[in-house]
Amino acid sequence: MSDRIDLYSKDLYINRELSWLRFNHRLLEETKDRSNPLLGRAKFLAICYSNMDEFFMVRISSLILQMDAANIPEMPDYIGANPLMEWILKDVSMLMKTYKREWDRLKKELAANNIQIKEFGELTEPQKEWLSEFFTKKIRFHLTRLALDVSKPFPFVPNNSMNLIVRMKGSYEIVNVPLGRLPRFIEIPSDNAREFIMLEDVIKSFVQLMYPQKVLGAYMFRITKNAEVKVRMDVADPYSEVELAMGARDRGFPVMVMTESHMPHKIIDMLAKEMRFGSRQIYRFMGEVPLSDLWEIAHLDVPELQEKPFIPSIPSDLSEEHDLFKAIRKKDRLLFHPYEPFSTTIRLMEESANDPAVISINIALYRIGKDPSVVNALKTARKNGKSVLVMMELRAKFDEYRNMKWARELTAAGVRVIYGPPDIKVHSKILQVTRIENGEIVRYTHMSSGNYNTSTAKQYGDLAVLTARKELGEDVARLFDSLDSGFGLQYYRYLLVSPTSIKKEILKRIERETEHQKNGKKGYIAIKANGIIDFDVIAAMYRASMAGVKIDLNIRGPCCLRPGVKGVSDNIRVISIVDRFLEHSRIFYFENGGDPEMFMGSSDLMPRNLSLRVEILFPVLDKDMLISIKNNILDIHLSDTVKARELRSDGRYVKIKSNSKFRSQEWFIENKGKWNAR
Repeated sequence: MSDRIDLYSKDLYINRELSWLRFNHRLLEETKDRSNPLLGRAKFLAICYSNMDEFFMVRISSLILQMDAANIPEMPDYIGANPLMEWILKDVSMLMKTYKREWDRLKKELAANNIQIKEFGELTEPQKEWLSEFFTKKIRFHLTRLALDVSKPFPFVPNNSMNLIVRMKGSYEIVNVPLGRLPRFIEIPSDNAREFIMLEDVIKSFVQLMYPQKVLGAYMFRITKNAEVKVRMDVADPYSEVELAMGARDRGFPVMVMTESHMPHKIIDMLAKEMRFGSRQIYRFMGEVPLSDLWEIAHLDVPELQEKPFIPSIPSDLSEEHDLFKAIRKKDRLLFHPYEPFSTTIRLMEESANDPAVISINIALYRIGKDPSVVNALKTARKNGKSVLVMMELRAKFDEYRNMKWARELTAAGVRVIYGPPDIKVHSKILQVTRIENGEIVRYTHMSSGNYNTSTAKQYGDLAVLTARKELGEDVARLFDSLDSGFGLQYYRYLLVSPTSIKKEILKRIERETEHQKNGKKGYIAIKANGIIDFDVIAAMYRASMAGVKIDLNIRGPCCLRPGVKGVSDNIRVISIVDRFLEHSRIFYFENGGDPEMFMGSSDLMPRNLSLRVEILFPVLDKDMLISIKNNILDIHLSDTVKARELRSDGRYVKIKSNSKFRSQEWFIENKGKWNAR
């Protein structure tokens, strides 16, 4: 029957961009959900806007380029650049209105809980005097004045910066505000509630102090630019190449312009002409122009308005008083963050750095964050004479400068830093410690879905395995050798490695489940990932569904697969979970006729992961661990009826109708470590 149905028909696919936007709708649902603590809801609003920024910088910019290009290959989810843009702008307009409405509601609830966002006119005279001094001493010297002179080129306005255009008689100036160095919410002295005022309100109130002539108006605007830049790594100086690319990002073409609603049309027209953006790219806001700076409010230390804290659990034989290497040698160990602490991984690195038996440490780093713990451990290892190899991905989007900083610091400490293949990013999350024990080499390997980042390990749901298995250790050592020598083709006994084998092996296993089902055995697939966009994988799942294979998908973000289509995807169920922690782990489970197989790792089912990155999926070889992950993690997620939303065939995500209320992340907190009791 599948031969008579076009499994690549446009009717069977949800557009990627529209699916991405649906994730932001789900974030806003959490902002509305009064069962979430107040500051937790502020967090979801911050995440929502941060995602919108990335959506415009990456996806909308690509769409604009498509509209100007010819011969764009049509994919199964392709709607057409112009009609798709209309759909997107309509959806974004709805999102922005919802964002504004929820922010207004949050402000009222914050005020009811003694956290007030004030306007300048509402302040007392002593508060205004305090702010005047604060502006003079703490703000003014950070501001950059950019004159608009018809005899000179239009000044450079950085990407995603906050700016004021100041109107005077016969002239205009732009005042650039560096948000990275100034808080968006300024706390002001108060005898009662905690009171804040927005940074732009302060600047507008005192901007006259910066000019001898009379200021007639000051209006905030923000321009988001194309962030898709190409970085060549096959050059002698990759740092300079990355810096050039980051400069190109700042100089990219505008994709979104936000202004205050009362900015005069004359000024908007002037900016549009000089900066070359159209009316469809403008969003006008009554009140504050939204930014992701709501994190400043979300992180306020008000315990009664935050999520109830919990203490991550550590398996007893991985605690400080036990030998970590002995525990890993005994059996493979599962780490489930943030329900178990990332400190175990940091401890492995720190102990390895000081262990005389350790001869080398190899690690692949993608996003490290600000915490220096990982870098310091690697520097200590090198200082102690270990061979240390760091695969540093300088092209990790929006983390390029930070990664360059760490790479330079590691290089200065004598660590050998490599940058991977010139044309594809290295997204694999792998760490290997090599030790000499009784005259033999023993490799301790850490493989994960998450980055070596102490901050995100507290906020993201990720899975990692620690193992001393020789066969897996040899595969990972072979991968590091390959990355160190230009990434040539290699044979891996157990690892699936993209861009060479992950897609092929996943397709093979989907087909195997299809054959099992046809031959009278139960066919079943369960996958947890961040996105599923690859059309060949989706078509294979449609074929499996048509053969009777039951497929459960837990896809956090974009999903192009359309479930519930009669005769095609009746047997496929898709849910998405948005909750306290960002779901980030990847699990691939195949029933395999009663001999189940499971992979975990860094790869999603998206073209960039399968074809344009070095990714790994590693097998769970410990059968007891496999069963425990299936029963106590994967099935728990799939049973969620509180925070899960089910994807319908029309592309909508709906609440799950159930008499029972089951929240997976809450279960993980209450049943800490159950996945290790095997």
